[in-house]
Amino acid sequence: MAALARWCVRRRLVVVLLWLLALGGVSTAAALTGSAYSNDYEVPGTESGRATQLLQEGFPRLGGDSDTVVWHTTSGTGTVRAAAVEQTMTQTLDKIADLPGVASVVGPYDSQGSAQISSDGRTAYATVTFGERTENLDKAQVEAVVKTAEGAESDGLQVELGGSAIALTESSGGHVAEIVGVVVAALVLFLAFGSLAASLLPIATALVSVGTAYAGIVLLGHAMTVADFAPMLGMLIGLGVGIDYALFIVTRHRRGLKRGLDVTESIQNAVATTGRAVVFAGATVCIALLGMLILRLSFLNGVAIAASLTVVLTVAASVTLLPALLSLIGMRALSRRERRHLTEHGPQPELPTGLAARWSAFVERHPKLLGAIALVVITVLALPTLGLRLGTSDQGNNPTSSTTRQAYDLLADGFGPGVNGPLTLVTHVDSAEDKLLLDNLDATIRTTEGVASVTPVTYNAGGDTGYFTIVPTSSPQSQQTSDLVDRLRTEVLPRAETGSALDIQVGGVTASYDDFAEVIVGKLPLFVGVVIGLGCLLLLLAFRSVGIPLKAAAMNVAAVAAAFGVVVAIFQWGWGSELLGLGRAGPIEPVLPVIMVSVLFGLSMDYQVFLVSRMYEEWLETGDNRRAVRVGLAETSRVINSAAVIMISVFLAFVLSGDRVIAMFGIALAAAVALDAFVLRTLLVPALMHLLGGANWWLPRWLDRNMPRISIEPPECRAAHERVDAVVGDIEKERDEDVRDIAG
Repeated sequence: MAALARWCVRRRLVVVLLWLLALGGVSTAAALTGSAYSNDYEVPGTESGRATQLLQEGFPRLGGDSDTVVWHTTSGTGTVRAAAVEQTMTQTLDKIADLPGVASVVGPYDSQGSAQISSDGRTAYATVTFGERTENLDKAQVEAVVKTAEGAESDGLQVELGGSAIALTESSGGHVAEIVGVVVAALVLFLAFGSLAASLLPIATALVSVGTAYAGIVLLGHAMTVADFAPMLGMLIGLGVGIDYALFIVTRHRRGLKRGLDVTESIQNAVATTGRAVVFAGATVCIALLGMLILRLSFLNGVAIAASLTVVLTVAASVTLLPALLSLIGMRALSRRERRHLTEHGPQPELPTGLAARWSAFVERHPKLLGAIALVVITVLALPTLGLRLGTSDQGNNPTSSTTRQAYDLLADGFGPGVNGPLTLVTHVDSAEDKLLLDNLDATIRTTEGVASVTPVTYNAGGDTGYFTIVPTSSPQSQQTSDLVDRLRTEVLPRAETGSALDIQVGGVTASYDDFAEVIVGKLPLFVGVVIGLGCLLLLLAFRSVGIPLKAAAMNVAAVAAAFGVVVAIFQWGWGSELLGLGRAGPIEPVLPVIMVSVLFGLSMDYQVFLVSRMYEEWLETGDNRRAVRVGLAETSRVINSAAVIMISVFLAFVLSGDRVIAMFGIALAAAVALDAFVLRTLLVPALMHLLGGANWWLPRWLDRNMPRISIEPPECRAAHERVDAVVGDIEKERDEDVRDIAG
């Protein structure tokens, strides 16, 4: 690492130019190719997946995405059956039917669509079926449909569009979230450093690396399934960890300058020590994210690789671009006051003073009380997690100004909420007896609790496949619709199939989401076990202790549980969701637990490594656990808190994105980081370590002999520290007495 830092300092202009060329080249390629995202929740082998496959095989023209064009007449302009309205909309639908990519259009003025006019006659809708599924559609083709439909609007005639394909055309609201997050982070850095140049470098490093990663994710979407929220998620994670990683390195560099090292030597020392820890922490984040690959779900594979790409580039920029930039600003990494003090008084170590030292001493005096308070806080916040319901919110949660939300509301008001997410029953038909049974099945289904209406069975040209369309009485995201899916699968259809060869599959939006959530929940224990187990192994190797990894695992589980409690309260219970502009209450995205465990595991490792490595160093030097915990907490808590404030600010800023999924990730990660930094790492962890004493560092001798040795801080760097300490040895010897005096 020292050699890498030395090369980057000597070739600083080359390093900066290479990073700018990478950013420009990848961004240009992404702009030329465009995006190709896919939100495909279908899981092979599930019932909804089999229903989709049967429908595609038997009715190829229905295999594409189905969206809706909704129109509504206001009072005083008559009904949708008025001659002028009918003529306008019929011409519009004919134009849409002739557009490229559109397979069929079924309107209310056809014989098939008489039920597509509301009872009051003021709302009607047409179903537009595309030739491809959403993930394969050309955005320009969808935009042509939107433009054609909106062209029919006039005074007294409102036209809106809904559906997953239409959602591709809606603006994400720009980059307000990223801008706000970066501005807040810059302010925190300036307050921490007092130097404008030093506070801007972490921002610049993160922006270059995250910008390159964002463009890379756009290109990745052409090679594999990548969710449309993956770039924003990658940016959210990348800005948070990128600024934090750079903060840790800049802090170590500033400390070296204050100790009298020249700029080049201080940069090399910072990269060889803290930079090594950054690489270690970044590697654990990537390993945790790539752990999603064991779930073998294509939807998550793209998310895992996209997020890992972002972390890899942020780590690379932190140990290459940042050293180059630090060498360019020289001593301006210190504020004017700090440079003047260094000139007048000479090199001095930074002693833990002020609030950090007082807090560390306070924790040492009251570990039982503070530990109990921390446990109560975490437990109370985690309680809502017991009511967690996984599912996917529908377009009724979109901003009220969006066309998809307005189309959703018009349909719900005119036809009932279930129209926004009908269920599809599909089956093979092998005999005349099976066909007769199907012909009479709609009457049975119509009397089922939760069913608003059902269409008669429709057969394909060969007569070997048939399907029903069921409209529930409840919205796609509601628990009642999920209950209806279960009722059909476990009670109604098995009874109807008795004595026949029929095997009716239930598909549709809610069925697909429920099946996806069930698969996630089934594989979650294995995933969590692998991620937590791997984290324990890495910490065991790094700190040669059994207690440290076990406490880290418990802290991770506690932080995830408490963060989920916050998310459930806001998004599922609706506590403040409307005030935050996040729409009405709804279920929690099924991918959130997996991604949360991955990301939080990696982020908490940053704080764990940074905090415990300093304690471990002091323990090795003195063998005094109380001193090790006290000094380690006093010297690192300020940096940890600053890093946490930056990360929380970045994450919370993404609530402004207008995207419910991204806002959910932002609030979940912000809550987890806040709890991890301010309750767990600076309160519960040191309290437990004081209570456990020397047992914190216990390791069986046989295990110690047989384990490979890895060190976050290499021996040569420790020797460098000793040389620096020799210069200011007299002052360093008084450090413990100073800390005790402050505590007293």
